[in-house]
Amino acid sequence: MSPQAALRPILLIEDNPMDIDLTLRAFAKRQLANPIEVVEDGEAAMARIDQWEQGLADTPSLILLDLKLPKVDGLDVLRRLKASLKLRVIAVVVLTTSAEDRDVQLAYELGANSYIVKPVSFDKFLQVAEQIELYWGLLNQPCT
Repeated sequence: MSPQAALRPILLIEDNPMDIDLTLRAFAKRQLANPIEVVEDGEAAMARIDQWEQGLADTPSLILLDLKLPKVDGLDVLRRLKASLKLRVIAVVVLTTSAEDRDVQLAYELGANSYIVKPVSFDKFLQVAEQIELYWGLLNQPCT
């Protein structure tokens, strides 16, 4: 991890307990240096965005965003995040079950940095976690 990224958490916005567990186990197995925070619905994600805009909480180095969230849809969360001049620089990787062309297109139009369809098996998910760590943690130079 780059020094700037190592200090900041990765935020996982995910409502499915099994997917949360799978993600946390995959990153633990990879010994990811960044702490991982979890927000379990779109409304809580919007509250977190408000905190960041007001300077009440540190921004994450990366957001892993599910699209199918309760209370507020993931695309609405992405829209709100990328509409903020202060927060639009936060990298967002959509990590979702939806492979619908409409969702992929709209996510990129709204400013997603990457779109990944969740793999079903733990081994495949581990490979995804490794690629996320390598690219977003080691290779990518984050905006500070």
